[in-house]
Amino acid sequence: MPHDTPAAPLRTVGWIHVRDGRLLVVRSRDNELFFMPGGKLDPGESDAEALVREIEEELGVLLDPATVRSGFVAEAPGHGLSGRLVRMHCFYADPLPGSPDAAPQAEIGELTWIGARDAHRVPPAGRIVLERLVEAGVLAA
Repeated sequence: MPHDTPAAPLRTVGWIHVRDGRLLVVRSRDNELFFMPGGKLDPGESDAEALVREIEEELGVLLDPATVRSGFVAEAPGHGLSGRLVRMHCFYADPLPGSPDAAPQAEIGELTWIGARDAHRVPPAGRIVLERLVEAGVLAA
C-alpha cells in the first residue's frame, strides 16, 4: 500500500541586503506578503549563480559574484505551498560598481525596506531571517 512521503524542501536562495538597519524585501504582483529577493535554482546552477541571476531578473541589480558569501539557512513552511517546507539559503553580496539601484522587474510589483517590527508582512521563512538579523545585530530589535 503506497503511503504519502512528504516532498523534499523547496531549495531557494535569498539576498540579504540591509541599508540603514532595514532589510530589502519584494512583493510579486499576485501576493500580499513580502519575500526576500531571490528564488529557485535552475537545474545545474550553483547557489551563487542562482542568486546573481535572480537578483538581476527581479531587481535589475548586478551582483558581484566574487562577493557572494553565505549568511545562514532559514527553513519554514512555504507560503501557499500546502505545508511544503522552503529551505532558503540566505547570502550577502555586493552590487557591482555602477550597478543600477534596485527597482521592480519581471514579476515583482513592489519593493520596500522593513525592520524587525514588520514580521507580520513576511512569510514564516522571512520571520526567521528577521530574527537572525536582529540576533546578529544587523537589524534593530
